[in-house]
Amino acid sequence: MNVETQKKDVLLRLKRIEGQVRGLQKMVGNGAPCADVLTQAAAVTAAMKKVGMVAVQTYMEECFEKSRKGSGTKKTEVLRDLRKAVSQYIDWA
Repeated sequence: MNVETQKKDVLLRLKRIEGQVRGLQKMVGNGAPCADVLTQAAAVTAAMKKVGMVAVQTYMEECFEKSRKGSGTKKTEVLRDLRKAVSQYIDWA
């Protein structure tokens, strides 16, 4: 999948998530049962994790492409940056 296709996919996912969050706000505002709110909150969380994974995959592809073209020092730098980004994502997700 090329970068533009991945970008469009992520934007569509984020718009869907935005709608889910608005629906969640309405549920809370209308006093929906806690179990229903939790179910929808879990769905939003899962959708955000999927967006994160698509971003990680895209970043990995970009980093590997850069590392193939670079020198030994450049490869080390690119892989260090990738490791840092993935580590932060895992810590925050």
